[in-house]
Amino acid sequence: MLENTDGSAKIVTKEAITQTIMSSSDKIHLLFFNACFSYDQAHEIIQYVDAAIGMTTSVSDEAACTFAAQFYSSLGFGLSVKKAFEQAKGVMMLESPTEANTPMLYIKDGIDADMLFIVKPAALDM
Repeated sequence: MLENTDGSAKIVTKEAITQTIMSSSDKIHLLFFNACFSYDQAHEIIQYVDAAIGMTTSVSDEAACTFAAQFYSSLGFGLSVKKAFEQAKGVMMLESPTEANTPMLYIKDGIDADMLFIVKPAALDM
């Protein structure tokens, strides 16, 4: 589901999302489907992008926000996709232990998630 410019909901198919991403996949390396039962979309899309995250079952808003906040923070500090995912899962285990196995990281064949960086911070001047 996406949001229209007027704020209303617009239902889109998995195929429509895949087609949209496929047409611009040379610029997209990671997709994060932070929604219930989004594992299928994440698994499908790694044909076109390096990595994707989806949720294997339902996920509470609180757990989804906790996971996302830590994941994006870790990426922002220059950690690899794999390390950021592991850190976010660790925080989720502390905050929402029953939902800790809900996020799933999918990696395109031939890609090393330990070597996949989304943000490369500039070296700090000391």
